[in-house]
Amino acid sequence: MYRFFVQPQINQDNHRVFGYEVLLRKQQHDCWVLPKHFTDISIPEQTKLLEETANSLHTAVNNQVLAFNIDNQQLRNPLTLGSIIALKKRIAPAALTIELTEAPSLEEIKTFSLAVHQYGIDLVLDDVGTGSNTYQNIRDLLPFVDEIKFAMQNLRQTGEEALIPSSLAFWAQVARDYRLRLILEGVEDEKDQALAKKNHITLHQGYLYGKPSLV
Repeated sequence: MYRFFVQPQINQDNHRVFGYEVLLRKQQHDCWVLPKHFTDISIPEQTKLLEETANSLHTAVNNQVLAFNIDNQQLRNPLTLGSIIALKKRIAPAALTIELTEAPSLEEIKTFSLAVHQYGIDLVLDDVGTGSNTYQNIRDLLPFVDEIKFAMQNLRQTGEEALIPSSLAFWAQVARDYRLRLILEGVEDEKDQALAKKNHITLHQGYLYGKPSLV
């Protein structure tokens, strides 16, 4: 069995939950675990689960966003785009954003961005500054997205926590230059909040506000 766990996203300007990132989990015996392969469950099946999640959270009534992750293999699946558009129609007027966990090619993001924006779906580049999502690799993609996410936990896991302040300052400037929203992930304490405030970042996500939980 598969279900989506959700983690709240907070706007520090008004201290309200403005959205949720949905995170796929698989039930194994009495535990919920990360699937070995996120493609084990099809995008059409995932969108059905997303619809149930949106209804349970009353995101339309509460004017909240659902953020849904896809990788390049899913992006290139011919069924993905139609399934996402159909989902948006079913959950309207609830908001939906698609988080790209890997940087696609320029032509791929141009095509995908044009299609989803026609239906009011925002596009996000996840985990900027870590892995393959370096500035050099994603610079040409930035005009076609609405938001970037910077994950402090990724640098902590690789022992590079000391790089967080300078890297975050860089990406905060990139967001301003390209007129993008920036969500700061991995916010765990008041020190992280202070760093966000220093960089004028008001959109937060992290254990300080809530761990992923089953709806």
